[in-house]
Amino acid sequence: MPSLKELSKKPELFTGGHRACVGCAFPIIIRQLMMAVDTPVVVGCATGCMEVATSIFPYTAWKVPFIHSAFENSAATVSGIEAAYRSLRKQGKYHKDVRFIAIGGDGGTYDIGLQSLSGAMERRHRMLYLCYNNEAYMNTGVQRSSATPTGAHTTTSPVGTVIPGKQHPPKDLTAIMVAHDIPYVAQASPSHWNDLITKVGKSLAVDDPSFINVISTCQLGWGHDPELTIQIARMAVDTCLWPLYEVVNGEYHLTHKPREKKPVEEYLKLQTRFRHLFAPQNKHLVEELQRYVDAKWEQLLNKCQVASQE
Repeated sequence: MPSLKELSKKPELFTGGHRACVGCAFPIIIRQLMMAVDTPVVVGCATGCMEVATSIFPYTAWKVPFIHSAFENSAATVSGIEAAYRSLRKQGKYHKDVRFIAIGGDGGTYDIGLQSLSGAMERRHRMLYLCYNNEAYMNTGVQRSSATPTGAHTTTSPVGTVIPGKQHPPKDLTAIMVAHDIPYVAQASPSHWNDLITKVGKSLAVDDPSFINVISTCQLGWGHDPELTIQIARMAVDTCLWPLYEVVNGEYHLTHKPREKKPVEEYLKLQTRFRHLFAPQNKHLVEELQRYVDAKWEQLLNKCQVASQE
């Protein structure tokens, strides 16, 4: 694992001065991502919060080659770049060792970008695809995505007399990527920087596609104070709602196990998108969510061959 002393000596490849909201997690995630880079890289990014905030013409926060793709095709764009690079290397026209990173939010990854992502993974393009998962379409008005958790209020799953927020559990995209039989898949959180940076380093070393799913808090869409960004990301891990693990060549490894597994309600109460769940008539929804998280956690422990009482 990298040390802070080592990381402090590395040049910043993602700079300040961008236009992200105060308390947004994605700039933290991207800084950690770029700290793991040791070779030349090309970054492709889907339309979304990150693209809008970091590359409004004529300004950029990127100190590496950066390509803005459409909402749905970041993986396809980077696939083409990587294929051209391999062709030039084969022809002896280019000799640098370059890595390729595709980035998208959950809307451009879980939903409308899933087809191009799946195709890139199946074709075995050498790239890291990183999803900064803020669990809704934040850039276009906080609409629900298939990453939005059960019970969350969004503008297309509004709390009212008809429904108490989103009614369905989120898609397990990390498991879908594992099913593509690629060498490296992981989940990470900006609250555990060493874990995230280590996983990025591993993924960039793989001579094949890799995928990392990173939880990315959104102070606007989640409804939390900006200073709580890392606390909430850490609470997602400590409640096991967002467990940290990696799958290396099909083998599951737990990379962090909370010393004390905290109740899900401690995570929910920090965000206004869930405040309706604490009304007396919705108490059962919190209990159902806790049972869901407990079941998923036990399934993961079994896959990792870790005893729950350890």
